[in-house]
Amino acid sequence: MQKIAFIQSNTGLPEKSIVNTVQLLEEDATVPFIARYRKERTGNLDEVQIGDIVKYKSLFEALEKRKGSILKTIEEQG
Repeated sequence: MQKIAFIQSNTGLPEKSIVNTVQLLEEDATVPFIARYRKERTGNLDEVQIGDIVKYKSLFEALEKRKGSILKTIEEQG
């Protein structure tokens, strides 16, 4: 499952808003900055909704990291 689809399935927010918010987060924008000054890009998401995106983005990345670690261990064991 891809990151955007994972976040969307857990939040129910529009895909375009999630894509733009994730892009802003990857550019090191903060949640308050995004909520106040980038409403046109996020589709008027509030701080709570952006916080949910941050939470599920982090969860997805942690799961992917763990998945990679497990696959590497299995590969090493043959």
